[in-house]
Amino acid sequence: MPRVSSPAAARIGELIADLRRRRGITQDELAVLTQIDSSNIRAYEKGRSMMGIPTLVRIADALRIEPGMLLDGVSVDMISTPEVDRRRRA
Repeated sequence: MPRVSSPAAARIGELIADLRRRRGITQDELAVLTQIDSSNIRAYEKGRSMMGIPTLVRIADALRIEPGMLLDGVSVDMISTPEVDRRRRA
């Protein structure tokens, strides 16, 4: 996924970081558990990058939660959409 910053990415990143800390797992350990590069884990937690669904599911599995929990508090207006999508909705 492209590196994008959005309120949704920030919210999901906060949840990942919080849950990871509660589990006592470092970013590097989460990277090993998910087979995702640790630089990507850091980018997700900082909200600098939005992950795809397969990555979200892998992270949720490693944190022993349902994937939907990572979407808690995320609404459609928090997601950046390309201009093309906005024109279609008008």
